[in-house]
Amino acid sequence: MNRFDWDHTFYVDFDLESGFSKKAETTKRYLSQMKNMFYDTEAAEKILEKEDPLIYEFYELGYDEREGDLAFGTTILYPGQVGGEYFMTKGHFHTILETAEVYYTLNGEGYMVMENPEGDTVEMPLVKGQALYVPRRYAHRTVNTGKDPLVMFFSFQANAGHDYGTIETKGYHKMIVERDGRPVVVPNPKW
Repeated sequence: MNRFDWDHTFYVDFDLESGFSKKAETTKRYLSQMKNMFYDTEAAEKILEKEDPLIYEFYELGYDEREGDLAFGTTILYPGQVGGEYFMTKGHFHTILETAEVYYTLNGEGYMVMENPEGDTVEMPLVKGQALYVPRRYAHRTVNTGKDPLVMFFSFQANAGHDYGTIETKGYHKMIVERDGRPVVVPNPKW
């Protein structure tokens, strides 16, 4: 269902520092919803014994799933780790696999972890003030390697859809972990 039933120009509100919107609803993802996506599920369970931290949230600001329109919004990925693996978004392929996406880093630092169905992988640093183009056919996930929230603006073809299930089973071929106080790209042992 389309949130907008008209085809006119409209304004969108979101803060360029925090990514928050005063008018749009937020979707939140907590560790309890993502615990099996981290490699060290035992570390996730230990954290959950004490608290259920908010990993990330996002605001969808554009049109919903209508061909010819753009979906866009902001993602706020909070700092933290599970067993040395940095907080991350769930990540997804697009249901229409031939869909590219653009991310613009508003604040923070991290990585975009990407891979295609054939297993080719790319890990790109995310830097405030830079846009990153995610090519067609690449699943993608953001990872926060900093001490502050990683705030991103994104945009893609509105009817592209999201395929989270393909990634949920094993995750990506590569993961970003902390070693000696620095982020390092390592192979995912689940592969």
